[in-house]
Amino acid sequence: MRKDKKTALSISGLVVRYGAVEALKGIDIEVKEGEIVALLGANGAGKTSTLRTISGLVEPAEGTIKLYDEDIVKKEAEKIAALGIAQSPEGRAVFRDFTVEENLKIGAFTLRDKVQIAANFERVYKYFPVLKERRAQVASTLSGGEQQMLAIARALMSSPKVLLLDEPSLGLAPLIVQDIMKIVKEIKEEGTTVIIVEQNAAQTLKIADYAYLLELGQIKTHGPADQLRNDPKLIEAYLGSH
Repeated sequence: MRKDKKTALSISGLVVRYGAVEALKGIDIEVKEGEIVALLGANGAGKTSTLRTISGLVEPAEGTIKLYDEDIVKKEAEKIAALGIAQSPEGRAVFRDFTVEENLKIGAFTLRDKVQIAANFERVYKYFPVLKERRAQVASTLSGGEQQMLAIARALMSSPKVLLLDEPSLGLAPLIVQDIMKIVKEIKEEGTTVIIVEQNAAQTLKIADYAYLLELGQIKTHGPADQLRNDPKLIEAYLGSH
């Protein structure tokens, strides 16, 4: 089933070093178009380093990253964004002194088409009606869950081909996490490819199509998400009892 789909993003032999520390040790990842691919692992596994390298914020020591067969490793972060990769960073990182609407406009900075931008506003307000209600509100006054919704919505404003989500459930109440995971699935069902980094394995494997389990910069195992979900020993061994 998976091999019939087009490859949206492929990572080959990716090595990332911070000084003497090797954060990624030659990993290979394939993301098929229209899938949710989960990168799972404990703190320090290399998940965030992977996302930051894809989006051009970290330069790898070795390896290739291809977006639809175009190597993006040497490109600047802004150029990578324009090609169709958007990231919702860990810790939400919204522009706290700007309104919800201003944050969303910033997310659309790579677009020139006003009709497309207006359509994207409609799309994100459909996913997150609370943001429409709060569009004139300053971001710092939103709850943690609303700020997370805003961070995801801002990333969607650029019409990404591939959406990168870094720990969207971090620090949120279980019911809010369920809502966000449900919306991530809707985003995928409407055609956006998603790479999600999470420590919350149980929730993420419910919505993912495929998953990679990282440990100390290496991929320990990978496979269809439902297979990994049904292997409790594996989850316990690498992720604790999440």
